[in-house]
Amino acid sequence: MAEYKKPENEAEFIENFKQKNPLMNSTQAHYESSRCLYCYDAPCMNACPTSIDIPLFIKQIHTGNVEGAAKTIYDSNWLGNACGTVCPTGVLCEGACVYNEQDVPPLKIGRLQNFATRNVIDSKKNIYEPGKENGKKVAIVGSGPAGIACACELRLLGYKVDIFEAKEKPSGLTVYGIAPYKITNEEVLDEISYLQNQLGFSINYNSEIKSKTQFQELENNYDAIFLGLGLGPTAYRNIPGEDKEGVFGGVEFVEDLRMNHNKTLVGDKVVVLGGGNTAMDVASESARMGASQVSLVYRGTKDKMGAYGFEYELALSAGVKGIFDASPIEILGDEKVKGVKFKRKNGEEFIIDSDMVIKATGQAKQKRFYDMIDRLELDSASKIKVDLDTNQTTNQKYFAGGDAINGGAEVVNAAYDGKLAAKGIHKWLNKNLK
Repeated sequence: MAEYKKPENEAEFIENFKQKNPLMNSTQAHYESSRCLYCYDAPCMNACPTSIDIPLFIKQIHTGNVEGAAKTIYDSNWLGNACGTVCPTGVLCEGACVYNEQDVPPLKIGRLQNFATRNVIDSKKNIYEPGKENGKKVAIVGSGPAGIACACELRLLGYKVDIFEAKEKPSGLTVYGIAPYKITNEEVLDEISYLQNQLGFSINYNSEIKSKTQFQELENNYDAIFLGLGLGPTAYRNIPGEDKEGVFGGVEFVEDLRMNHNKTLVGDKVVVLGGGNTAMDVASESARMGASQVSLVYRGTKDKMGAYGFEYELALSAGVKGIFDASPIEILGDEKVKGVKFKRKNGEEFIIDSDMVIKATGQAKQKRFYDMIDRLELDSASKIKVDLDTNQTTNQKYFAGGDAINGGAEVVNAAYDGKLAAKGIHKWLNKNLK
């Protein structure tokens, strides 16, 4: 069944994981931008969580003002290049394009967005500068999309910003948790460097906040604190045999692949548990790493899967087999995985032979982490409660965004949250100064 040969070196890895939407050239961008109807009350703009003025930046591209187009994008979304690549544009901006109502292919908004933003990133053209220093300092915990967006917006407003990142690279999910055929490490890191060089926020790597004492130090040294943590590790599912050798978490598998490329070990017969977008990524990646058999098994029906339809189709095109209405009841084997036993609702049981099982069945929340912060209220799903207008938490010195408040959404949602929180911090601190 294998559609892909196991990559033995970096060149073969790149070939197996080449991006599905390569960067447009200037001729392609000019032609595609000419198709825009510049709709009044543009539905594409309304469908964008960060409300980018899409008709404006497309018109700027068409008239040769690519730098202006990039600034229009970044004015609304500080992760403009990453979002142009990884956003589910088919269900957001492009899904709302009026051409869909006329059986005409929608405008390729995401790729036009990438064209403009890559232009300024590659040319290192500065389009921003920090605001006048106001003497205030803000700490940001986590350098994911929400944290980066918050930092950029705060620097425009004149705040000194220090980001504390537990890992050795920035951008959280974007660099550690998204399939490499969607975006490369280089693309992600280039955008962060581009923003950091202009706006001057600092990122302290390998600086995990692990104690209440550390939070108290942040509270003493900073005027406000933004919490931009992602979700935790893959949640334990209490499946008998879950601790056997060869069982991996979905997010951990993706991170290993993003960091180690062709050196990542993948089984020959892989079972992926789950029906969300991470499960689709994991299944596609396993196939592209040369597994001869990849079975994607979901406990519900196909139409109940949380994944976008195009993600499932992408997995199928890589050679993945989808199996539905089947719940895992035991992972078989002695010390190592040999298979997974499943049960259907009608009582039927069956076994899929396997030497690797990847659980893409949800991530643990960060409740233990948040419990170290005084007066920080969580909801019943262990998400941080915030004021929806400012993203301020119940502990007024803290603001939050991204997965910490939405339980796991898109990069573009996190970018919106970070920007909103920065404005909320500015409003709160200026109110306090009066």
